[in-house]
Amino acid sequence: MTTILVVDDEYLIADILSFALEDEGYMVVTASNGRKGLEVLDRERPALIITDYMMPVMDGEEFATAIRALPSANQLPIILISGAQAHIGIERSDLFDAVLAKPFNIDLIIAEVKKLLAAD
Repeated sequence: MTTILVVDDEYLIADILSFALEDEGYMVVTASNGRKGLEVLDRERPALIITDYMMPVMDGEEFATAIRALPSANQLPIILISGAQAHIGIERSDLFDAVLAKPFNIDLIIAEVKKLLAAD
């Protein structure tokens, strides 16, 4: 089963994403900030990451930068879901494979996940 890591400090958003992705047959693990996301990444080996931008401890850009520095994970697709900071993600195509705005359309997220996982 393909594992997806969802990193968002808003539990409701993480839950909505988890339920929708699990309905599509994915296994989902969550973390509430980038630092915890790195711990989960090491343990769970996800095939794709969905992250928020604004989070405590380590934001989405710092998290993606840390992942890109890891030889074991630097090719993982990363989707940024953000409200006001979406423009930053768009400018960082070296970090993010896709950038989707909040409030998000769950069908668009699922379509993007399927597209990125099929590209592997």
